[in-house]
Amino acid sequence: MISLVHLNLAYNDFIGRIPKSFANLSRLESLELKWSHVTDHVAVVLDKLLGSEKSLQILNFDSNQLSGTLPDFTSFSSLRELYLGDNKLSGAFPKSFRHVLPNLVVLEFYGNQISGMLLDLTVFPSLTQLDLSNNSLNGTIDKSIGQLSKLEHLDTSLNSLEGIISESHFSNLSSLKYLDFSLNLLIFNISSNWIPPFQLDILRLRSCKLGPDFPEWLRYQNNFSELDVSGTGIFGIVPNWFWDLPPNLVDLDISHNQMKGLVPNLSSAVSLFAINLSSNCFTGQIPRFPSSVASLDLSKNLFSGSISFLCAITGPLFWYVDLSSNQLSGELPDCWKPFGVAQVINLANNTLSGELPRSFGNFFNLKALQLSNNNFSGELPESLKNCPYLIIMDLGGNKFTGKIQPWLGTNIPNLMILSIRSNKFYGDVPWAICLLNSLRVLDFSQNDLSGKLPRCFDNFSALVQRDYGMKETASFAFYSTIYLGIVLVQWKGQERGYQRRLRLLKMIDFSSNKFSGEIPQEIASLSELVSLNLSRNNFTNEIVQNIDRMKMLESLDLSRNRLFGEIPPTLAALNFLSVLDLSKNNLSGKIPTSTQLQSFDASVYSGNAQLCGDPLPNKCLGGEQGGKKGIQDEDDEDWFTTPAFYISLGVGFACGFWAIFGTILFSNVSRYAWFKFLDEVADWLYVSAAVNFNRMKRRLRD
Repeated sequence: MISLVHLNLAYNDFIGRIPKSFANLSRLESLELKWSHVTDHVAVVLDKLLGSEKSLQILNFDSNQLSGTLPDFTSFSSLRELYLGDNKLSGAFPKSFRHVLPNLVVLEFYGNQISGMLLDLTVFPSLTQLDLSNNSLNGTIDKSIGQLSKLEHLDTSLNSLEGIISESHFSNLSSLKYLDFSLNLLIFNISSNWIPPFQLDILRLRSCKLGPDFPEWLRYQNNFSELDVSGTGIFGIVPNWFWDLPPNLVDLDISHNQMKGLVPNLSSAVSLFAINLSSNCFTGQIPRFPSSVASLDLSKNLFSGSISFLCAITGPLFWYVDLSSNQLSGELPDCWKPFGVAQVINLANNTLSGELPRSFGNFFNLKALQLSNNNFSGELPESLKNCPYLIIMDLGGNKFTGKIQPWLGTNIPNLMILSIRSNKFYGDVPWAICLLNSLRVLDFSQNDLSGKLPRCFDNFSALVQRDYGMKETASFAFYSTIYLGIVLVQWKGQERGYQRRLRLLKMIDFSSNKFSGEIPQEIASLSELVSLNLSRNNFTNEIVQNIDRMKMLESLDLSRNRLFGEIPPTLAALNFLSVLDLSKNNLSGKIPTSTQLQSFDASVYSGNAQLCGDPLPNKCLGGEQGGKKGIQDEDDEDWFTTPAFYISLGVGFACGFWAIFGTILFSNVSRYAWFKFLDEVADWLYVSAAVNFNRMKRRLRD
């Protein structure tokens, strides 16, 4: 088809490379192959298109798997639009790139590994769209970029660009509509009386340095649909003019600054869809927001008063609300029925109180519910069992009461994080909890729970099998990319808040309850468990013998129980164990000998009267020989002074020396085995010395 002018094969499922026959398309003006799984070297692709080098104007290979460094585009002098974003290109811009594309209007190289300095853009006077985001570019942005009077779209986000940005960088950018410098190291040094030559539609400057003063030049931008100045170092009170928001503003993000003052009534900004004011110092009561808002994040501020403003939000798309870490108080309003599409509700770390209202819980699409560290009371409403897609349920640090209901396991099968720590729940743990195959964090600590633990822990598939299931991966993809709420857990004896790293934590905590009976043998099947805390209960019998199956265990606390018997030798096989507490039980016998178990402080084993051996001061009976020397010892010492001893010593040395040295000298196999043995001895000596040295340091410090 040598007369073909336009060829669009985008959004297909091709395999491999483009055929060599493309070289016959001598009149081709546009080639669209984006999102088509093409795997080829970019220079090879250009070689196959040399037949159309004089005619080709649009080349689009966005979102494929092209590799290699940026090629020489010298031959393609007619190119107007070049799209190579989201591939695997690397290296710096070639020098020839600056002189051969005088007609270039669109240049997209986003999502590659392009490095080096930003190219001189003045050689593209007709450029309207430039996207170099998500690469590895470094250096500064030259002021000459301000001469691109036709430039409408400028995106260099997610690079390592640095330096000062001044008014000169924007001097002639009168056509600019889209500006994104986010996640670079740029510092804005712009005078307060500067009036920009443009009216932006989208402005994203996340993590650049704009402050400490509020940027006055934003006052002259009246057409925003999106504004992101989060994490830009702005301090102080927000000026009143800022809250006179543009009528078409859809997305507002001023989070992670130190902004102060009262937030006025914003209900008239009817286009606002997403609002993020988190991690600032805003005070006063929470104002009214547009009834159609879909996402609202006011966390980590100093807001006070009730949350009754939520009743004014009636939009059908309200899916995200985070009011955590404020000073909010009062009871929850009974107006949650309209929030049927809600996916995230986080009210943690406030002083909210009362029982959860009846309308609370009918959230069919809810994935994260966090109410921790408040004063909520009463029993959990049964309406929560209508949330089948819940991934995170964190109710810790309240005054909830009642029994743990079986519907937590039967009706909410996707739970990965379940925490009811520090409440007033009582009764036993229902067997249905073991139906939570995806569970990673189970925290029932500091309640009044009693009875025996169910013998079904081997049903926690995510704690038994590595990389359990695609459903689990997809669920945590939601958690890590859309929602990053903090969950408080007891980890290695301290309360910590986990966010991104929570997905790596796998733990069970039943401490500070009234559980009795033996520790279920099935708990040893949790080979992926990282932390196990069963302390401060009434567990009896012996420690699980095959505990070595829990090979990923880093923290184990069985203290303050009624366990008896010997410490199983298999405990020494837990290579990652860094926190251990077996104190205040009825354990007996000798502590198993291993480099690891002897490295712990003696307090780990204290309160077990019949336990002996290092590192405890009381030694085991028969473990050491003592007493006075006998007659035989004296005879042995006298024998060492006789001539026969020295003759025997010389003969023995000669025989032993040649037996070993001769074998090593004439046998390759023996020589290899001998030196391997010496290496192992050296390694053992080094490890033993390091452990004993650290133990001595701890004792001296104590």
